[in-house]
Amino acid sequence: MIRIPRIAALFAAALLAAMPAQAQQYPSKPIRIIVPFAAGGTSDILARAIGPRLTAVWNQPVVVENRAGANGNVGADHVAKSAPDGYTMLLSDVGALSINPSVYANMPFDPAKDFSPIVMVSYSPHVLAVHPSVPVNSVQDLIAYARANPGKMNFANSGTGGAPHLAGVEFAARTGVQWTYIPYKGGSAAVTDVIAGNANVLFNGMLATYPSVKGGRLKGLAVSGAARVPSAPELPTIAETLPGFVTGSYQGLLAAAGTPRDIVMKLNGELTRILNTAEMKEFLAKQGTEVRTETPEALGNFIVTEKARWAKVVKAAGIKAD
Repeated sequence: MIRIPRIAALFAAALLAAMPAQAQQYPSKPIRIIVPFAAGGTSDILARAIGPRLTAVWNQPVVVENRAGANGNVGADHVAKSAPDGYTMLLSDVGALSINPSVYANMPFDPAKDFSPIVMVSYSPHVLAVHPSVPVNSVQDLIAYARANPGKMNFANSGTGGAPHLAGVEFAARTGVQWTYIPYKGGSAAVTDVIAGNANVLFNGMLATYPSVKGGRLKGLAVSGAARVPSAPELPTIAETLPGFVTGSYQGLLAAAGTPRDIVMKLNGELTRILNTAEMKEFLAKQGTEVRTETPEALGNFIVTEKARWAKVVKAAGIKAD
């Protein structure tokens, strides 16, 4: 009768002793970073920049896998249901995780409960851009033109209920313009169709969009940050015309809920170091993106805060997805 609790205590002690060893041994096999959007978007660019640098440090392959669908829900659900061991991670637009519960009636996972947040990665303001043939050169021009042509402009977005879509919804609500929303399977597809002239206007993350603006394939009108971007000083902020208008693409890295704390913190520490190297900061800054590393708890709290913020916008606009 005495031996059972002693054995249980010894077993518990052994488990506690083994936990630090998990982090010491991690990683001992390849790591997958799941991007829940098509290739070429902001999340994809970041994952493919981070992967080789983790491989160089830990001498384990880091494979980036695109699992697009349902504005990020397909890939996110895959990670939520994966083994909680740190070998399958999600790099996603935090907006998709925060907004989707308000847009989709039946979510396959709970963003606040089914993930172990690891680290915030970056913030990229949205670029408001149009096809070069659209006869506008400023935010004021766009508002006037869209008002004069109600319902005739096609707004390309990266998915129903995504942050770029809601940026367009908020812009329309603030200005009284009317345009037709066309959802795509990711930001890169939306950018491609505006470049092709199949849609007229879009908001999209600067990291994935500004190269097309610099190359003359899109006409950039403004950025949605609180301040102008040093690497794109020619672009004013939307807030200069619409005070307080601030949106953007926040990217975060997460694993399945239950991932051991020591592994989460090992990942947080190494990714924070990588993202804050001069090389990575310069690479991202040239494309208008800021490194935003924080604690796992800060990322988790941000997801909850953003959910409350955008739920009001989704409800007011009556946005729903199948």
